[in-house]
Amino acid sequence: MKFALTACCLLLILSSNASCQSTHRKPLTIGDTIPAFRLPDQDGKIFNSADHLGKSDLVIFFYPKDESMVCTKEACRFRDRYADLTKAGAIVIGINGGSVSSHKQFQQHDQLPYPLLSDSANLVLTAFGIPRQFFMTGRKTFIVDKTGKIAFTYSSAINGTRHAEEAITFLQKHPDR
Repeated sequence: MKFALTACCLLLILSSNASCQSTHRKPLTIGDTIPAFRLPDQDGKIFNSADHLGKSDLVIFFYPKDESMVCTKEACRFRDRYADLTKAGAIVIGINGGSVSSHKQFQQHDQLPYPLLSDSANLVLTAFGIPRQFFMTGRKTFIVDKTGKIAFTYSSAINGTRHAEEAITFLQKHPDR
């Protein structure tokens, strides 16, 4: 009986690891084309990435959790640099697996002027290859040019405020993307 229970537990662990590995995708990098996606924002409106191709660059930042300490600092830095980012021709969006209502509360509480998209099934996070870190989704920023290709990436799990700074620095140094 003890052997059967141990064997079942081992089988369960191995099968769950295999299913996690099969959904993990290689991270997108500079030069890759982003996958098209449609996600609800904090107001329940659908954001369609294809609607922005050819019109604007996208600054997409993936963050682990609404209202957590580092994520709040990151989101507020994007808020504080929002005018500079839009002046450089970019649309800013934040994405994580939180609910629409959680995003709405976060946006209102911290007066965030950009959409927060809900990827509750983690499909977009997986498509971009955002890894899990410390039992949460990772933190990574992408700049996507008007053709849908990634022009820049920045990743730092603990220094959330650098994401906005690195994005604005890249946009200002490369105005002719």
